[in-house]
Amino acid sequence: MVNRIHPTAIIGEGVELGEDNVIGPFTVIVGPTRVGDGNWIGPHVTIGTPAEDRGREHPAAWETAPNGDPDHDGHGVVIGSRNRIREYVSVHQGTWRTTTVGDGGYFLRGSHIAHDCLVEDAVTVASNVITGGHCHIWSGANLGMGAILHQRVVIGPGAMVGMSSAVRKEVGAFTIAVGNPARVTGVNTVGLSRRGLDEATVEALGPWLKGKAGLPEDGLADRLPGDLSTLVKAWDARPRE
Repeated sequence: MVNRIHPTAIIGEGVELGEDNVIGPFTVIVGPTRVGDGNWIGPHVTIGTPAEDRGREHPAAWETAPNGDPDHDGHGVVIGSRNRIREYVSVHQGTWRTTTVGDGGYFLRGSHIAHDCLVEDAVTVASNVITGGHCHIWSGANLGMGAILHQRVVIGPGAMVGMSSAVRKEVGAFTIAVGNPARVTGVNTVGLSRRGLDEATVEALGPWLKGKAGLPEDGLADRLPGDLSTLVKAWDARPRE
């Protein structure tokens, strides 16, 4: 299916578009950027402009094509498929890796994805959320209105961050963090129940989710619903600093 691009939008050279995307008025997308299929990209969105880094080049990529040098152009942006990207959202070029947004996310008005961030699938990033550079937001995370992430913060799968929270360190998988600085206040039992877990299973996972114990040794992780099992194992195996 063809893309619907408003005539006032600017699509620079070095931008690869999939199919069935909607791109609204006055949106600017510059390369190197790759966009998947079926995204709704609203008015005044900016994707692919330079990282906010004093030491980086700032090419006018809406006028000139990328020259193929990542130190000049940036290391690229990749947007997956079926995302809803609302008004005034911005996504910046990477400085050492591709800034990446997965599939099926919802990015509310005025949210910002900084350089070198990795944002996985099915995340919700509410209005006026600001990420610092190099953050990693795992699948299914939900960031409340006005939350701020310090550089290099990791948000675990299925985690919830309360509105106006300031996150300075890792937020664990399927936990809830609120405040300034943000502190974990509990387990996201609603999110886990929506994924098919009963109270007994949530309770069994509780010590691991709170970082007080390892995964249960009775093979519980293998018995979780398929996508959840994969996420839990991946989170458990993540590199620790």
